[in-house]
Amino acid sequence: MKAVEVAPGVHWIGALDPGMRDFDIILKTANGTTYNAYCVRGSSGVAVIDTVKESHAGEFFRRLEQVAGYDEITTIVLNHLEPDHTGALPELMRRAPNARLFISFKAQTMLKGLLKSEALAYTPVDTGDSVSLGDRTLRFLHTPFLHWPDTQCTWLEEDRILFSGDVFGCHFCDARLFNDRVGDFRFSFEYYYRHIMRPFREHVLAALDLIEPLAPALIAPAHGPVLRDAPSAYPRRYRQLASPQLANEAERDKTLLIFYISAYGNTARMAEAVRDGAESVDGVRVSLFDLQGGEVTPFVDLVEEADGLAFGSPTINGDAVKPIWDLLSSLAVIKVGDKLGASFGSYGWSGEAVAMIEDRLRGLKLRVPVSGIKVKLIPTDAELALCRDYGRELALHLTGRAARKVISMEELLSAAPATNPAITAKAVPTATP
Repeated sequence: MKAVEVAPGVHWIGALDPGMRDFDIILKTANGTTYNAYCVRGSSGVAVIDTVKESHAGEFFRRLEQVAGYDEITTIVLNHLEPDHTGALPELMRRAPNARLFISFKAQTMLKGLLKSEALAYTPVDTGDSVSLGDRTLRFLHTPFLHWPDTQCTWLEEDRILFSGDVFGCHFCDARLFNDRVGDFRFSFEYYYRHIMRPFREHVLAALDLIEPLAPALIAPAHGPVLRDAPSAYPRRYRQLASPQLANEAERDKTLLIFYISAYGNTARMAEAVRDGAESVDGVRVSLFDLQGGEVTPFVDLVEEADGLAFGSPTINGDAVKPIWDLLSSLAVIKVGDKLGASFGSYGWSGEAVAMIEDRLRGLKLRVPVSGIKVKLIPTDAELALCRDYGRELALHLTGRAARKVISMEELLSAAPATNPAITAKAVPTATP
């Protein structure tokens, strides 16, 4: 395959990897992937935008040599420093000694860490900075956390071409290259968004505020098809995926999701009591889900929109049960760090599940303002009342109406650091709204 012209004087010089089946451990790639790199010719210089994975450098250099000489290259741009985009960089800089490297200002330490070299000459850039190729201008847009902190996009001003890095990309390999010629890649596009971009949706929205007003005539991502047909549809779809789906309800109420699984109905009764207590506070909408009733994956969308999460599990063999862990592990693809977390459950012997769930919630950066509650075997009426108090306290924290708790120095000194503060049949302090 030769270099492919995507616009006059602009060529795709990347590499195809149809045999790739796993990417970054977390992604499956049924159609392989592409490592997209581009060459832009101006009246006073040539720019190379991104390179390829080191194992595919030969393809990259063969295609580059079809459209430019190394002595013509004045500019090398890296939109993102992950190894699949920087693998050919050291050799490219050796072959093109007149070229200047441009990276985002946040990429500087990453560049040294990836290439293990202090001798590289480079220029850090930010939104609004530009490079002239004579009759063509490259402008930079800083788009952090899409999906690394260093990510940027490069805008070819005169041609309205956006070299978008990983943004709007997908792992889909098809030698026909353009979105109006390749096979159906919709699944790959949305799968890529959900696993790569979704945890950073506030950054997605900020990037779209920079990109959409430009109205690109063509979007050239770092993976997957080049988007020349209806390019505006792809930023529009990103905005739909990144925007809260329950925004109208969220403006009125705080949402608390209670997930539970119960062996003999005891944890279920606790869950219902926690729900009843939370619903007694105005401005809180509570949803109750029994994880025994289905797969956990569909709940991820709900979790992304929720303000608070409570997990109820019995303790079996000294652990929380598998559906709870399955749901918790699936939360890595979304941002949960600003949410409230809680845990409760019934137990027969040891009761470790509540503390273990709380530890995991803290590991995911959730707020756990109220110690979890656990009950031995069948909850009594008094213990169910404690569960209702617990739910009410969670709701007060969600709405910002919880009373401030003052901890004495004596309490701090007496607290055992190795023990989890989950409480057993002990009253939960409540606040007056």
